[in-house]
Amino acid sequence: MQRDWSSTTCKGRRISGWGAYAQSKLANLLFTYELARHLDGTGNTANALHPGYVDTGFALNNGSLFRVGAKLSAHIFGRKPEVGTRTSIYLASSPEVEGVTGRYFHDCTQIESSPASYNQDAALKLWQVSMEMTAQAL
Repeated sequence: MQRDWSSTTCKGRRISGWGAYAQSKLANLLFTYELARHLDGTGNTANALHPGYVDTGFALNNGSLFRVGAKLSAHIFGRKPEVGTRTSIYLASSPEVEGVTGRYFHDCTQIESSPASYNQDAALKLWQVSMEMTAQAL
């Protein structure tokens, strides 16, 4: 049975699927920026990217009406996967970004992410919680 992630309840609070998705994307940015700070001086880099709306079957595990809308939307507006991967390939291989770290990219161009993603206190807290949780998993 597939889980409908369009909304759920956590500790008595209703959480929308889109809200949880947005929070996960913010966490990706916070973690990447903190990782870049931890890698400073090592020669290693960490960057984040937005591939765009890619037609990959995203959101097809939701309710049937939403699934129909997602399929239609992806077909009309979604990028083909080979287009969605361009920025990842650029960041992994282009001499133009060698040594560039702690940045956010879209369409092979550095852009600003949301103001919340630059909150260093939140990034450090996320880093610390992640370290604690992964240590417990070992």
